[in-house]
Amino acid sequence: MDQPPRPISAQERSKDALRLWLRMLSCSNAIERDVRSRLRREFSVTLPRFDLMAALERHPEGLSMSQLSESLMVSNGNVTGIVDRLVREGMLDRHARPNDRRSYLITMTASGRRNFDEMARAHEAWINDFFARLSDEDIASLTALLDRTRSALNDQATETPEQ
Repeated sequence: MDQPPRPISAQERSKDALRLWLRMLSCSNAIERDVRSRLRREFSVTLPRFDLMAALERHPEGLSMSQLSESLMVSNGNVTGIVDRLVREGMLDRHARPNDRRSYLITMTASGRRNFDEMARAHEAWINDFFARLSDEDIASLTALLDRTRSALNDQATETPEQ
């Protein structure tokens, strides 16, 4: 017969929350480490470069440098170096914007799209492999719990004024 869970103290809850945070961080770091390694080994590409191309894949009409920086949550300087290299390699195009000559629109070239599509297929397979031992129900449950966590964090962020 199932027993109802016993109440836990605030101290136990605090330790459980810390343990959960560390476990989430550990899993995220392990996956990121593996993805970085595979991208480097199989495609000679860095994760920031892959992420930049993924952002452009989601926005085929192109993005400004500022939009790319915001999307990737990095400085304009970090994005500029990656974009410069990808433009030189023929993976991206940089177009002056007619309404603002100081701003550029970055788009993927046909070659860049083909290159990214190949990496994205491999990336998807790697992610599927990472979670292959989880059932469909496990994945749905974890996703729902993480969505609730993100929502709670977003709510908390809007309630807490910046200092």
